[in-house]
Amino acid sequence: MLEVSELGYSYAGAIAVRDVSLRVETGEIVALLGSNGAGKSTTVRMIAGALRPQRGLIVFNGQDVTHAECHDMVPRGVALCPEGRLVMPQMTVRENLLMGGYTQRDRAERDAAMDEMFTAFPRLAERRSQVAGLMSGGEQQMLAIARALMSRPKLLILDEPSLGLAPKLVRELFDLILSINARGTSILLVEQNARQALRISTRAYVLEKGATVREDLSANLIGDDAIRSAFLGA
Repeated sequence: MLEVSELGYSYAGAIAVRDVSLRVETGEIVALLGSNGAGKSTTVRMIAGALRPQRGLIVFNGQDVTHAECHDMVPRGVALCPEGRLVMPQMTVRENLLMGGYTQRDRAERDAAMDEMFTAFPRLAERRSQVAGLMSGGEQQMLAIARALMSRPKLLILDEPSLGLAPKLVRELFDLILSINARGTSILLVEQNARQALRISTRAYVLEKGATVREDLSANLIGDDAIRSAFLGA
C-alpha cells in the first residue's frame, strides 16, 4: 500500500530526516520507533502531505505522491492524526467531525460516517454539542482519531496517540487501534510507548538520527536486547 524510499528533509538547514525508507502492506499495523528527535513526526508529516520531501520517493497504491499535499492525500485515502491532537477547541465535537469528513461530498455518506463515529466512540456521542476545548485529554484524543476516520481512510497515521494519557486510557486506546485495524484500515503508528506499539503491530522500523536503522517483525524486536535496553526499559 505504501512504499517510502530514502526520504530527506531539513528545517532551515538543520537535518531532521536524512534517509528514511519503510513500507506498509494492506491490512498491517506498522510501528515507527525512535528517540525524541529521530525524525518520526517529520517522516509521517511528509507521508501525509503536510511537508514536501526535499529528497526521496513516496508511492501510495502504486502512484507517486511524493509532492502531493494534504488536500490531495486525504481523498486518496491517507489520514493523519497528529501529535498533540490539534482539535479545534472552539468548535463542538460534531463540528470537528464535520471538518474531518469534508471530502464526503454526499451528505448521506457524511452523516453515515458520523453515525459510525458516535457508535464507535459513545463518549463523543454524549458530548456531541460540547466545545472540544473543554474536553479531557483522553476525550480529545478520541475526537482526533474519530475526526481522521471521518474520511474513511485506507491508511491511518497515528502520531504519538497515547502521549499524556493515563494508563487505563492507554490500554483502551490500543484496544481501539486494534479494532480499527480489524475493520480493514492499515495503520502506521508512531508511539513513545514502544512496548504497547510492538505488542499490537506486525512489523516495526527503528529510526535514529533521521535514518532507518532497523526493520524487523515486532515479535523479534520485543526480544532483542538492544531494543529492550533502548526503548522498553529492560
